[in-house]
Amino acid sequence: MITVSGLTHYYGNRRAVEDLSFTIAENEIVGILGLNGAGKSTTLKVLAGLVIPTAGTVTVDGTDLVAAGPEFRSRIGYLPEDPPLYKEMTVTEFLLYVGQLKGRTAADVLARLPATLKTCQIEQVADRVIGELSHGYKKRVGIAQAIIHQPRLVILDEPISGLDPKQIVEMRQVVRELGKQCTVLISSHILGEISETCDRLIVLNGGRIVASGGEAELAAAAATQGTRITLQLRGSREQIEGALRHVTGLQSSDLAEEPGGLWKVHVALGTDHRESLVAALVTAGVGVRRMIEDESELESIFLGLTQGATA
Repeated sequence: MITVSGLTHYYGNRRAVEDLSFTIAENEIVGILGLNGAGKSTTLKVLAGLVIPTAGTVTVDGTDLVAAGPEFRSRIGYLPEDPPLYKEMTVTEFLLYVGQLKGRTAADVLARLPATLKTCQIEQVADRVIGELSHGYKKRVGIAQAIIHQPRLVILDEPISGLDPKQIVEMRQVVRELGKQCTVLISSHILGEISETCDRLIVLNGGRIVASGGEAELAAAAATQGTRITLQLRGSREQIEGALRHVTGLQSSDLAEEPGGLWKVHVALGTDHRESLVAALVTAGVGVRRMIEDESELESIFLGLTQGATA
């Protein structure tokens, strides 16, 4: 469905993305993850045909996006982080207007409208003015405008940004339903939520891909970047911090005080030196009550990948 090869883009002298290459299959839901400034939005804008890349190629269904005309871009639906809504219109009026802007006849849009409202779970607000809707509903109306013309590819930039936990669960359902109809590409920095929705994840750091695959594959890639460990310790802050200064390969540490004179400590090691970590703590008189490797937590996996890439 999508083939990206050597994609590079600069804004003036600032590099946004460099040498990205990946493929996305038809009806696959793929998440692009990264911290702010990682290149997520730039990548999506190029794939949506809104930005011409400085170098590299992007093909959708075998057609080069740079060479394609405006009519080909009607096969793509795009939702920016801030939904482009006319807030004085009702939901139905807006979708009828946008559908025709994207090349469909009024009759085609009317025929498509019920399915779009159902997919986005906005049937109950179809006749309400957009400006009166909650943030969560406005996000869903934004998705509706991206799919009203029945595109083959839907691109969603931070669709769960600013949503409350209930709205995030509802948005998951909307995205899964979209995956039955078309290929979906999502960007986010809310790692746990996007992993619940996507078939595959692509991690960007500094404009480059540092890992790609499912959660298990990302965990394997993160393992090459070092080890992240959570410990429960008994002792003073001074004892613990003094001991950690003598640990080989320590990249970072974070201490949080718990009741009963205990500490919860997150440690990142560049190489697996757990034995020296424990030895340093015990020598300093710190009680080691528990030590767990954070190998299954997506947040830790992501931090391990991006920290390793930065290093």
